[in-house]
Amino acid sequence: MFLKILKWTGLGLVALIALLLIGYGFIAHNIGSRAEKPYPFPAENLTIPADTQALNRGQHLAVIKGCTDCHGSDLSGKIMLDDAALGQLVSSNLTKGKGGLPADYQTADWLRALRHGVNRSGKPLLFMPSHETTLLSAQDMAAVIAYCQSLPAVDHSLPANDLGPVVKIMAYFDKMPLLAVEKIDHNRPMLAQADTTEGIAQGKYLAISCSGCHQPTFKGGEPMAPGLPPVPDLTRTGQAGKWTKGQFITTLRTGRRPDGRQIDNENMPWKMTAQYTDKELASLYEFFQSLQ
Repeated sequence: MFLKILKWTGLGLVALIALLLIGYGFIAHNIGSRAEKPYPFPAENLTIPADTQALNRGQHLAVIKGCTDCHGSDLSGKIMLDDAALGQLVSSNLTKGKGGLPADYQTADWLRALRHGVNRSGKPLLFMPSHETTLLSAQDMAAVIAYCQSLPAVDHSLPANDLGPVVKIMAYFDKMPLLAVEKIDHNRPMLAQADTTEGIAQGKYLAISCSGCHQPTFKGGEPMAPGLPPVPDLTRTGQAGKWTKGQFITTLRTGRRPDGRQIDNENMPWKMTAQYTDKELASLYEFFQSLQ
């Protein structure tokens, strides 16, 4: 009797493993096909400024929008993660040095990446938050491109992305923003110019960068990946919503909560938010306070 139970248990486990392998094979094929799907977006153009004010604005945006956080301070790219389960996740060299962008990389190519989430061949960019950068105003988009184009070439060759099983599974169940091209309203026209007056309107524009982790409602929720803490609610109903404006600004400047606990920059990039101006942080606070 015991041997029969053992036999059927073993057969059940084999069947379960086989089903899991079949399921993973389907997921891996699905993600692989979607990552290779070409999107023939028509070329767009934008006048790119070269004045100091625009370049300074572009540099500021590159910092507070996370460009330098992912691609490095010189935008030459880096290996962001190398893990057996998650895979090897690599950010591109955005300069025109060896291993970077081709010499003939044009404004239309930048717009394909920032507005649509695809490379110049129309293939999806992986982990590129184009669903956020597509919402930049035309003026800010041009400033970012101007700044990126002004940087010196850096020779830095990098390996290709190699997605691990956990990333593929999470992307399939829409728990990880792998393919921004699928999340974008590609017919949405660019806003000409963003509101730069301190207040809710500016805060709403800036908060686009927070929506990737904290959700479009800014209510937070489940951890972004296994082992990470839950994502906080930034609205008035969450803990952060109980902070004063001064406490909110101090937390985003120093990474230290009002209760004295230090935030891990790997979980919440406070070293990036520390680069916001006081007016921008005040605007974010006012926007989050306007949400129930």
